Amino acid sequence: MSEDWAAVAKAINERVNELGWRQRELAERSRVSQAIVRELQHHTVERRRSTRTLESLSVTLGWHPQHLDAVLHGRRPPEVNEPITDQGDTLWSRLDALEQRLEEITERLDDLKSGMTTVIDNVRPGK
Repeated sequence: MSEDWAAVAKAINERVNELGWRQRELAERSRVSQAIVRELQHHTVERRRSTRTLESLSVTLGWHPQHLDAVLHGRRPPEVNEPITDQGDTLWSRLDALEQRLEEITERLDDLKSGMTTVIDNVRPGK
């Protein structure tokens, strides 16, 4: 199923208006940067957001932690008192993804180190 970031923006904006909050207040209360809150509210940038970002915003707005994720994926948002369910984005799969990314970063750093060593060797005086 595709992601509906416009629906997320609409849900956030309606709730913020109900609460009488400003963007800055939502950012401070949720501990999500104001830039990210702005992007979500104005639907200016569509990119994958951290599950924790959507959870933090959901909880701050008085919803179930998975509310905005459900809206994003076109599912019925859970009630506040419903248990948190695993939607396939398990801790283990996230750790595996992080491990793969760290390996990529390590490879890139090794390449940079090798390249820098070559540059330094060719720039040293007396060669």
